[in-house]
Amino acid sequence: MHLLFIFWIALLPMFNSPAAAPAAAGETRFGRDYCDIYGSVYLERDPKYKNTASRIVFLNEEEAFANMVVYRENNKLFADGRAIWFVTPTKAFADHILYVTDQRHQADFTVYFTDVRSSATCRD
Repeated sequence: MHLLFIFWIALLPMFNSPAAAPAAAGETRFGRDYCDIYGSVYLERDPKYKNTASRIVFLNEEEAFANMVVYRENNKLFADGRAIWFVTPTKAFADHILYVTDQRHQADFTVYFTDVRSSATCRD
């Protein structure tokens, strides 16, 4: 009887540990790391090179539904803050390569480009 009690005490932590809740679809791979994207960004549109991109993005036409409001900087040196991108025409000079999709449900996050630098933000 004493041995059965000790065995039960030893197994108790396995049964009391809460099961890990499944993460949301867009957060399983990256979480909210997309908020850390800034600097030079290359927007890949060719489906052949989709696997070379670090993330999949959908370009939103409405600011209200976007995960990130991005300011497009004209100089790479000034793209030094959260949600401030210098969109480079050359993949070799990019800090981040993002694949642009036409299907919102396939995207890791959505982006809206603004003309006002102070409006650039990442939403939770």
